[in-house]
Amino acid sequence: RVTLSDFYISPYEVTQQQWKQVMGNNPSKASKDCDQCPVENVSWDDVQDFLKKLNAQGQGRNYRLPTEAEWEYAARGGNLTKGFLYSGSKDISLVAWYNGNSGNKTQPVGKRKPNELGLYDMSGNVWEWCSDWKGDYTSGSQNNPTGPASGSYRVLRGGGWNGNPQYCRVA
Repeated sequence: RVTLSDFYISPYEVTQQQWKQVMGNNPSKASKDCDQCPVENVSWDDVQDFLKKLNAQGQGRNYRLPTEAEWEYAARGGNLTKGFLYSGSKDISLVAWYNGNSGNKTQPVGKRKPNELGLYDMSGNVWEWCSDWKGDYTSGSQNNPTGPASGSYRVLRGGGWNGNPQYCRVA
């Protein structure tokens, strides 16, 4: 059993245009120069640099990656969940860009059906970084879990444009 405090999450993945505005470059390769496509080809450390620069712009917000628990709660549709296999549907083609429909490249954000919370592309398009280290959760009830204190790999969720449907599941 997991309990989460309130948090905000963007309805869209970070676009190439947003990345360029903050970072001054575009590392994307799958759909280069598609301003409304999600940025890709970025490491967890690259994202930390992006967040640091974004937060320094003084908008009064503290942007961060979601924890894995927050990501899964959001992808599942929160309290409005209908228990779908993918974020927003049992039919992957309605909600995700994956190897069966992407044309072998990323696609503009928000072009598929959103999930119950109005979030787009939680399944497919690009893998999404979480703040946690990869590892097992403890079996007891938890409040705002953040995963292990250290590890070798960071958590990626959601699957991508070039992956199989199994990787796009919210489980």
